[in-house]
Amino acid sequence: MIEILVLYYSRHGATEALAREIAHGVDSVAGAQARLRTVPAVSTTCESTEPDIPQQGPPYADLQDLQDCDGLAVGSPTRFGNMAAAMKYFIDGTAGAWMSGTLINKPFCVFTASSSLHGGQESTLISMALPFMHHGMVWMGIPYSEQALSHTRSGGTPYGPTRWTGPQGQEPVSEDERALARAQGIRLAKAAIALKAMRP
Repeated sequence: MIEILVLYYSRHGATEALAREIAHGVDSVAGAQARLRTVPAVSTTCESTEPDIPQQGPPYADLQDLQDCDGLAVGSPTRFGNMAAAMKYFIDGTAGAWMSGTLINKPFCVFTASSSLHGGQESTLISMALPFMHHGMVWMGIPYSEQALSHTRSGGTPYGPTRWTGPQGQEPVSEDERALARAQGIRLAKAAIALKAMRP
């Protein structure tokens, strides 16, 4: 059984909803299972801390989750065309995994959500992908053979799944967004199975 780590930060649940669709895609592949994990928020107040265990949702990720996974899906809301500080903080703490080669030849994908349709989704995906390319991972986007990519009027890019929530977060996950997120999960799981033999 291969395991795909679906790692995300979500402030209001939009990115989490996309994470769960990707996990559904992963779980639909024979021999694959998804492990959902999140990261704690960061604060400008130095004394502010998050509880060791979140009050709701999946547990916080740690470096052992990276060691254990056969593939990785990473998601964050869009913040001015970049990932949220909470995800960047977690990624910045993975130098030990980089030094030991923990993630070499493992496939990964990235995903995001924004309240505006042109809110920097693609630059956010690229900014999240760069650190994992430094880790020696293999980036899995979404090919145009996925028909929803050509006609979506909401989220979806060849760089990875995206979601448009509307200015008040009122838009539900669209059928195209759901289809593309699940297709990404399937593609990631199948790639992890194929690439497992190449790992050092």
